Amino acid sequence: MPEALDAVSRRELALALVVERGFVRVADLATAFGVTSVTARADLDVLERAGAVRRVHGGAVPVAIGVNGADVTAGALLEASARPDREPTFEEALETSVRPKRQIGEAAAALVASGQSLILDVGTTTLQIARALRARADLDDVTIFTNGLSIALELEPEIPRFTVIVTGGTLRPRQHSLVHPLAGSMLDEIHVDLAFIGCNGVDPVHGVTNANLPEAQVKSLMLRAAARAVVVADGSKLGEAHLGRIAPVDAFGLCITDAAAPDVLVAEIEEQGLPVLRAGA
Repeated sequence: MPEALDAVSRRELALALVVERGFVRVADLATAFGVTSVTARADLDVLERAGAVRRVHGGAVPVAIGVNGADVTAGALLEASARPDREPTFEEALETSVRPKRQIGEAAAALVASGQSLILDVGTTTLQIARALRARADLDDVTIFTNGLSIALELEPEIPRFTVIVTGGTLRPRQHSLVHPLAGSMLDEIHVDLAFIGCNGVDPVHGVTNANLPEAQVKSLMLRAAARAVVVADGSKLGEAHLGRIAPVDAFGLCITDAAAPDVLVAEIEEQGLPVLRAGA
């Protein structure tokens, strides 16, 4: 079995095992793919939402689905489960996990001191950091670089207390983010005190990853441009691995997540050299 499988490939193989055996335990999947039981359960949950399996105590069984009276074959289910989910828009993502993201934002903003320079990555969690920074009346003379148009607009009312600099680059529709070409030109020329970087996955083995390659490349540049980098990710992103690798977990100085983050994943990430702060815990 390959040592490093992305989430889609792992779920594809998990479905194949369920169809082949008729029943697969969570523990069997965790052992087969070298992941935690939390990740194995999450994979089965995704397959259940896709209608490919039915969760039962301890594992999952295959589901026979009829379309216009005809049974869907295992191969068709496999193909359907392998398709990546549509990337949600910025606004759709903003509506999910609002309270945990707000708590993460407040914990991150608490690390900032007057006179510092920051990078705020694009994202709904980093937008909460921007809002928490605005709420800190004690802050002054803070310089903030961002590749997120929504974040720049959020911070605009705080000028001149904050200096807001947009990186430039090509606009990604639906996400309001600026990426290559040109997004890296400014990042190559600066060195900031702190970078707050969002992601789609924090995995002890596969590192910090993002679903979109152009954004992953910009995030890597942000990491290199900072004296200290903090990855922000709600608990649902722990144990996930996606296409674009940003860096190994120990390249960051801190991970801020929420109180719902699974203990086992937090422990595994910390064992790989990345301290984890659970906001709201």
